[in-house]
Amino acid sequence: MESSAVTAEDILHKIGLLVDRLMPPEQIKPDFAAHLAFRWERTGETGQLRAVLHPHLFELDDLVGVDDIRDAVLRNTMQFVKGVPANNVLLWGARGCGKSSLVKGLLKPFAPHGLRIVELKRWDILSLPHIIAQLRDVPYRFILFCDDLSFDEGEGDFRALKTLLDGDIEERPANILIYATSNRRHLMPERMEDNVGGGEIHPDESVGEKLALSDRFGLSLGFYELDQDEYLAVIRSYAALRNLGITDDEVCRKALQWARSTGRRSGRAARQFVDDLEGAILLLK
Repeated sequence: MESSAVTAEDILHKIGLLVDRLMPPEQIKPDFAAHLAFRWERTGETGQLRAVLHPHLFELDDLVGVDDIRDAVLRNTMQFVKGVPANNVLLWGARGCGKSSLVKGLLKPFAPHGLRIVELKRWDILSLPHIIAQLRDVPYRFILFCDDLSFDEGEGDFRALKTLLDGDIEERPANILIYATSNRRHLMPERMEDNVGGGEIHPDESVGEKLALSDRFGLSLGFYELDQDEYLAVIRSYAALRNLGITDDEVCRKALQWARSTGRRSGRAARQFVDDLEGAILLLK
């Protein structure tokens, strides 16, 4: 009969497994020369940068109806990669109007000049000191891109971002800017009671704290839902690229029907319509 006693070898093996689970994963040094975009992956109290192997290299020429905003962001980004003063950027407003696409589209023209993009999630804000420490002395320019950024009442993460934007006792690196997108102009909910005090003796102080975060973005640019002419201009742009083989009148008629049925007139809705139309046409061939 075999003995069921636990041997010293068994104990050492279990200790080894436990140590492996407790040890942080091996840090992989990011290759900024080989890759253009990265994601921050949190691991415990810290994290590491992971390369995005197939970044979305959006064509900025596909953005229609936001020429002034596009040009302002391009100019700011050019200043940044040239090493002259530039601002953090907040792009806010209607859904599907090209905020995220505009940031992604910066890679193609500026990556050859040393620009890299690091994508962050909202919950990665508290990891900003670790991220900055890894990027501070790297000879590239980094946009920390936080898509769909907003904070609810009582969340403290926004103070960490506010500190980075405004600077604390540690000097902010010259090779890092933050570009964020949000559906909210001031990143935090604004309530009716804010306008009447909400029971506070000094309501302006409470409102001021809500505005303080968005004020720290030097460029705050608003996107609005497209009017009908702008919407059809986007449709025509996408349709021309796809070479759909139907008349302009037919495309526009179907596009307006799509807008009425979905209740949306945006760049995203235009692309979704053209995808649907092209698929339907190809099925008939």
